[in-house]
Amino acid sequence: MPLDLFIAMTVFAFVMAFTPGPNNIMLTASGVNFGFARSAQHMLGVTVGFVVLLAACAAGLGLVFAAVPMLHVALKIAGGVYMLWLAWKVANASPVHDAGDTQARPLTFFQAAAFQWVNPKAVVTSLSAVAIYIRPGQAATDVPLMLAVFGLSTLLSVSGWTAFGVALRGLLANPRHARIFNAAMALLLVVSIVPMVV
Repeated sequence: MPLDLFIAMTVFAFVMAFTPGPNNIMLTASGVNFGFARSAQHMLGVTVGFVVLLAACAAGLGLVFAAVPMLHVALKIAGGVYMLWLAWKVANASPVHDAGDTQARPLTFFQAAAFQWVNPKAVVTSLSAVAIYIRPGQAATDVPLMLAVFGLSTLLSVSGWTAFGVALRGLLANPRHARIFNAAMALLLVVSIVPMVV
């Protein structure tokens, strides 16, 4: 891959990974409520799930979406419903230092990985990256490089957003403040659904 194309792809990968979206909102809330270590499966699930989604798009998933437009509609509906459920879960989460709640727990590896397949930002990013940065006839070299770059950018992003949540824990030691924060994160998650349905 030419250096200029590689740089452009790397910038795109990091911008898409670090800008606010459903994953980053949920991981910030997870960092606040559960800490870094307990959020590790969530972080790893997002990273692996996104890389697998990107690989599937490179293998031709985008052609399936183009051939069957109803799949795009189904993705919007499934993604919207799942994100509303996640917003409810975030809004009702209690901080880990809240001894009254023993039920709350972060997303598992498989829940976070599966979410990438109905996360509109992840799907659009994957389809766009494959269309823009994979050169005709060069998939054998371009795809592994793309997976490595996007995998690294995603891992750094999820770690950073979770660490940001952990840094906020001291400010949210008051359960009332924590509940307000969780409600705000849930609202942001709901707002992030809007661009995909309009």
